[in-house]
Amino acid sequence: MTATAQAEPLWPGGPDIPGVPAIIQPPPPAPVLAPCTAEKARACMRLSTNEAWLMDDGKTIYGPTPISHGRPGYESHVGVFDVDFKREDFWSTMHNAPMKWAVFFDGDIATHIGPLEEQSHGCIRMSPEGAEEFYRYLNPGDIIEVVA
Repeated sequence: MTATAQAEPLWPGGPDIPGVPAIIQPPPPAPVLAPCTAEKARACMRLSTNEAWLMDDGKTIYGPTPISHGRPGYESHVGVFDVDFKREDFWSTMHNAPMKWAVFFDGDIATHIGPLEEQSHGCIRMSPEGAEEFYRYLNPGDIIEVVA
């Protein structure tokens, strides 16, 4: 009969004992950085990578979340904007389409739920989760920055 050999722990009393912290701690995760620099920006969108973030006092608190934006001839505008208003269930009479979780920030341009694999007529389309997070977090007067 052969006995199975057991290895001695590398650190007696170390990481393999419940309730005892590991001797070597992994490094903390790197902070997520949004590319926007506008003072007091509460949302940031980067069109070149189709990503968006929510921010608080310069720190990213949500994201990146995937987006899509305006197609050629209907490009989404780059700049710093104020949230004008928001509607949980908005119907676009211009495009005869629903705009769930709509946050309007550039005239008739808004963030809202929409297919990410298609470009829009200028709006920022988001996943259902992303659009709802933006809707719940942003309020009229909040700053949104859109960068290329």
